[in-house]
Amino acid sequence: MNPTTDVPAPSAEPLKVAVILGSNREGRFGPVVADWLLGRFRGRDDLVAEVVDTADARLPTALSSSPSPEVAAELAKVTPRLAGADAFVVLTPEYNHSFPASLKALIDWHHEEWHAKPVGFVSYGGVSGGLRAVEQLRQVFAELHAVTVRDTVSFHHAGASFDDAGRHRDPAAPDAAAKAMLDQLAWWASALRAAKAVRPYGS
Repeated sequence: MNPTTDVPAPSAEPLKVAVILGSNREGRFGPVVADWLLGRFRGRDDLVAEVVDTADARLPTALSSSPSPEVAAELAKVTPRLAGADAFVVLTPEYNHSFPASLKALIDWHHEEWHAKPVGFVSYGGVSGGLRAVEQLRQVFAELHAVTVRDTVSFHHAGASFDDAGRHRDPAAPDAAAKAMLDQLAWWASALRAAKAVRPYGS
């Protein structure tokens, strides 16, 4: 292999990031955090975000290798968007020291869509800020051949952190955390996209 000719140059095309809104709970706080997160993408020319909302993908927790027409229709709404993403940011609350069933269903109905792609996390909750949910998700995504980035964004007592207009009351620290996470996500996504162009990932 000639390293000067066989390795493709990094693509100038922006990396596609699926921002997965993990909670479908009635009265959920997730959309507030998601709007804040999408604001952190503005001004970046290396990343473009698309929201994948578990509330819109009504996937059952009962998995099947032969889904019904109704389930197949729901999968058709979301599967191409996951497959086309270069990276993911999972936005999750913490319910009973774990993450929502709606998020697990979305994850488990898919497999190759996660392969050799990076995953970042934004979590929210009470005292723990959702970090226990993130630690469990790292194990799940490792099984699915995904790469989770080290830095996360975590909102402790999230409801009190934002004003009625959805603005963070003290944005300096979360803005810096989001930049660090997205920078790592972009590095991994670019590196993995280039690697797969040379050699498709096989598991």
